[in-house]
Amino acid sequence: QVQLVQSGGGLVQAGDSLTLSCAASGFASGLTFSNYAMGWFRQAPGKEREFVAAIRWTDATAYYADSVKGRFTVTRDNAKNSVYLRMNNLEPEDTAVYYCAADRSGLAAPIKTKYGYWGQGTQVIVSS
Repeated sequence: QVQLVQSGGGLVQAGDSLTLSCAASGFASGLTFSNYAMGWFRQAPGKEREFVAAIRWTDATAYYADSVKGRFTVTRDNAKNSVYLRMNNLEPEDTAVYYCAADRSGLAAPIKTKYGYWGQGTQVIVSS
């Protein structure tokens, strides 16, 4: 059973930067972290969980939601079984609980139902 443990998050001001981390463990026999695409999603109060960013395991190609493109960067370190979300120039609209997720298909699709494993979530609050 893959487990994802998140860290980072907190209260920042608009324009600040923040980095979220997600460490994975518990892979099935014969599989490693590099076999999974990793995604980041977020859920604001009263809203649906939405796609933020994802990164493939094959060539580290990254995908972003239009709302964060140019401000957020997703990276992965296969040696550390970790994925990161660097968030720059944060806006109050970025306030949400952020979740990392793992997709065994490796496709990094922007669809939450494609991800079978989820982190515990971490709160990001951006004040104006």
